[in-house]
Parts: sequence; structure tokens; C-alpha cells
Amino acid sequence: MFDPAGHYRLSPRVGLRPEPFGALAYHFDTRRLVFLKSTDLVDLVEALDGHESAAAAIDAVAPARRRSFEAALESLLESGVVEAA
Repeated sequence: MFDPAGHYRLSPRVGLRPEPFGALAYHFDTRRLVFLKSTDLVDLVEALDGHESAAAAIDAVAPARRRSFEAALESLLESGVVEAA
């Protein structure tokens, strides 16, 4: 379960391919493809490991979008794109 106070990172088993809308995330183990539908979300996912918590990373990238980013991170955690660090 996603906890905004937790420390997360982009899974090392996931590759991101930049796209005009955001990015495609490909999980090498499950072969699952996930769409990151905004460049801000891509920035957030890439910044996660550099912050002590997901909440701090959100505050650094786009604090006004906290609720939508928390929901997106929960989904990305469930799909294995991000993981607890």
C-alpha cells in the first residue's frame, strides 16, 4: 500500500521511454507497458529517490497536484513501476 511518507524509487527493472505526452514505462520482468500521461509525472517518478519521501518529491515537482500524484503513485506501485526504496 502506498504511503506518502514512504521513500520510493523507480524500479531498476523498469525502463522509461520519453514521449511527447509523458513516457512509456516497460517492466522487463512482467513485460507490462504502463503509460505515464504527463511530463510532470515523469519528473516526479525520476525525482522520487532523491527525496526522503514521496510527499517531499511531490512538493518539489508540483504540490498543487498532490492528490492526483498520490493516486498515480499508488497505481505505479501496484504495477511495479515504482518500489519502496
